[in-house]
Amino acid sequence: MKGRIALLLLLAATPAGAAFDANGVVLGSSEQQVKQYFPHARCRALEWPSRAADRRCDDSRITFAGTEARVTFYLRRDQVEGFDVRFRASDFERVTNYFTTRYGKPADASSAKLRKLEWSGQGERAALALEADKRRGSLLVWRGDFYEEIYKVR
Repeated sequence: MKGRIALLLLLAATPAGAAFDANGVVLGSSEQQVKQYFPHARCRALEWPSRAADRRCDDSRITFAGTEARVTFYLRRDQVEGFDVRFRASDFERVTNYFTTRYGKPADASSAKLRKLEWSGQGERAALALEADKRRGSLLVWRGDFYEEIYKVR
C-alpha cells in the first residue's frame, strides 16, 4: 500500500501532470485566489484595451524559486491568463534549475544576445528569458493567444 501511495505521489509531481504556477497560483485562478496567495498584490483595470486581459495584479516583493522577485498576473473575466515573474539577472540559473526540476528539460531558443528557455504542455507555455547586459530576467507563463495579444493596443 505504501508503495502505491508513493507511486501516485510521484506521478502527480511529474511535469506532464503539473501546471505552471507562481507560488501556487496557476493559470485559470481567480483574482480572489491571487489575493489569497499574494495578499499584498495590487489589482486594478488594465491600462490599455486588450483581448488578452482586462485586469492585472502586481506584487513587488515576493520570493520565487528562492529568489527575490516581482510578479504581475494578467486576468480576463476573473481568470489568470498569464503571469510574468521578474528577478535579478544573477538569479537566472537558480530559476532555471527550479523550473527544470519541476517541469522537465526546456527547449533552448537562445541567441547571441538572448538566453531563452521554453517549456510547453497542456495548452500552456512558459518562457524564461535574459537579455545580455540586462539587470533583470523574466519568466512569462501564458495560455492560448495571450502572448500575441497582450500588448496589441486596440
